[in-house]
Amino acid sequence: MTLPPLRLRKNEDRRLRAGHLWVFSNEVDVRITPLTDFEPGEPVELQDARGAPMGVGYVNPRSLIAARLVSRDREARVDRALIRRRLGRALALREMLFDRPFYRLCFGESDGLPGLVVDRFGDVLVAQVTTAGIERVKDDVVDALRDLLSPAGILFRNDSSGRALEGLESYVETAHGEVPETVALEENGVRFEAPMAGQKTGWFFDHRMNRARMSTYARGRRVLDVFSYVGGWGVQAAAAGASSVVCVDASAPALEQAKRNAELNGAADRVETRRGDAFDVLRALAADGEKFDVVVLDPPAFIKRRKDQKAGEEAYQRVNALAMDVLRQDGILVSASCSYHLPREALQDAMLRAARRQGRSLQILEQGHQGPDHPVHPAIPETAYLKAFVGRVG
Repeated sequence: MTLPPLRLRKNEDRRLRAGHLWVFSNEVDVRITPLTDFEPGEPVELQDARGAPMGVGYVNPRSLIAARLVSRDREARVDRALIRRRLGRALALREMLFDRPFYRLCFGESDGLPGLVVDRFGDVLVAQVTTAGIERVKDDVVDALRDLLSPAGILFRNDSSGRALEGLESYVETAHGEVPETVALEENGVRFEAPMAGQKTGWFFDHRMNRARMSTYARGRRVLDVFSYVGGWGVQAAAAGASSVVCVDASAPALEQAKRNAELNGAADRVETRRGDAFDVLRALAADGEKFDVVVLDPPAFIKRRKDQKAGEEAYQRVNALAMDVLRQDGILVSASCSYHLPREALQDAMLRAARRQGRSLQILEQGHQGPDHPVHPAIPETAYLKAFVGRVG
C-alpha cells in the first residue's frame, strides 16, 4: 500500500539528508500537502521539494515537530516487524554492555524508534510513549517486547508533560501481566527498589557511570546527596564505604524508599534523610555549621524551555554556591545537569562563578555524561542532554 506523501519546501531537506530525523511544521509545503489533511500519527512518505522520496515516518499536524523519519527505505512500514527489529538491535547492544538486566532498553531516536523509551527492571518493563505515531502502534510495541523478552509485566508511564505537545492524553496503564508497586534493580553492584509511581520510569539509569566514579571519592568520607530521590547517589556512596550520608529531597515517599534501599545494602546506620526544599536545606545546614567532604548535586531540569535559560543558569550557579558553603576545604563537588538547553561549558561556568562568589578555588577532576544505554544520535544534539563535573573546591 502506498503511503500518502508529505512534501517538504525547497531546500528544507538538508537536515534530513545530514542524518536528522525531524521535520518542523514550517518546513512542510502545505500548498501541496496541507498538514490539516493528516491525522495525528498517520504514516507518511517524506518527499523533497521535487517529490523524490526520502523515507517513511509519521506525521502530527498538532505538533511543532510535524513529522519524524523512521526509515529511509520507502518500502518500510512502522509495524510490529520493524519495531521488533529495532528493539532487538537495541537489546543486543545492552546485553553486550551489561551483565545484569537493568538498563534503558530503548532511547527513542537514538535507537531508531522516535517517541519510545523503555526501561528494563529484570522481567518488568516500563515504557513511555511521547509521540502520536508510536501511540498508534502501541499494541505492536507490546507484542514486540513480549516476543523478545517474555516479560512478567509491561507498564506504560504515559504521563510525561511532553505528550501534551503532541495532543496526547496523560495516563498510566499496565499493558501486560502484572507490575508490582516497586521493582528491584541492581546498579554498580548495589541493590535498589524503585517505585513505579515515582519519577519518570521510576529510576534514572543515565547516571550509572557517573555514580560509579563518585564512589571512588566517597570512601571514608561524609557525603551529602542533594535532590536524592530514592538514594541512587547516596546509597551507592554508603555502599562504597562513606562514613555517613545525608539524603535531601522534597518528597517524603522518596526518602522513605531511600531508607529502605540503604537497608537492602546493610548501610541503614550510615544513611539519614532530611526532607525539604534543596535550597532551603542547604542554607539551614550552612547556618548550623555542617560540613561535608563530598556534595552531590543532581537536580531536575532547571531549564525546560529556552525562555527559562537566564533564570535556569542563575539557579545552577546559586545551588552550586550553596553546596560550596557546606563543603570542607578541598572537598569534592559532583555537579550535574539534565537540561539539554544548558551547554556543558555553561554548567562548568556556573561552578566557576559560584566558586569565585565564595572566594574559593575550583579544579575540574573529571567530566561525565549519560551512559551507553542512552546512546547519542550524532545528528540530533537533543539526545546528548546529560552532563556532570567532579570538582575539587579549595
